[in-house]
Amino acid sequence: MTIHFIGAGPGAPDLITLRGRDLIAASPVCLYAGSLVPAALLDHCPPGARIVNTAPLSLDAIIAEMVAAQEAGHDVARLHSGDLSVWSAMGEQLRRLRALGIAYDVTPGVPSFAAAAAALGAELTLPGVAQSVVLTRTSGRATSMPPGETLAAFAATGATLAIHLSIHVLDRVMAELTPHYGGDCPVAVVWRASWPDQRIVQATLDTLEAALATELERTALILVGRAIGATDFGESRLYAGDYDRRFRPVGTAPRFPEAE
Repeated sequence: MTIHFIGAGPGAPDLITLRGRDLIAASPVCLYAGSLVPAALLDHCPPGARIVNTAPLSLDAIIAEMVAAQEAGHDVARLHSGDLSVWSAMGEQLRRLRALGIAYDVTPGVPSFAAAAAALGAELTLPGVAQSVVLTRTSGRATSMPPGETLAAFAATGATLAIHLSIHVLDRVMAELTPHYGGDCPVAVVWRASWPDQRIVQATLDTLEAALATELERTALILVGRAIGATDFGESRLYAGDYDRRFRPVGTAPRFPEAE
């Protein structure tokens, strides 16, 4: 018996890995975060599966469901939105399971920032513009930010920022970022990336507030940085005709002369 933690992806039901889909289909119990996981993914559950929406449950109640499944010898598909490596509350569940001696594994999923970038048709790391992406958020009621993890500190690097769970404090976000990026810095707000009702607003830090015709909910993602919508950037050396690499030796004395 195993608890399978599965990243359910950003919203579109077909943006789940084949492994995740198959684990759902093989698990007699499915615990899913109903506030963000699309109901269509539950169609992969086997007939007669016990399906539990964990949105209204406490951590103790969720673990109790897992313990009950273990006692019955049933595998559990535990679905969280996006990818489990960030803001999933998986860590506290794994800690409980380790203490109880219950086996688990983790299957990654498509993160929301990747779905948002895809919706924009944007590469977030462009040569000479940005080579780092910072996934961050602002403090909320459930989780505060460590003192050193401020938007201003991240903005000072010039990296592309993917700011989650912060649309409700947009004024503060713009105030902290503008001194570092400049008011003309591109910004995009993507709400419910990959869902049928996905919405996108593109502007600059100076014009974003006016561009947002309606208030967006907390699930909106804010992408900020010069790489958003950039057209004036250098090309990667990786595919340059004179770049000597393992799979394309170049010159009279290539570094990898026997590469195939």
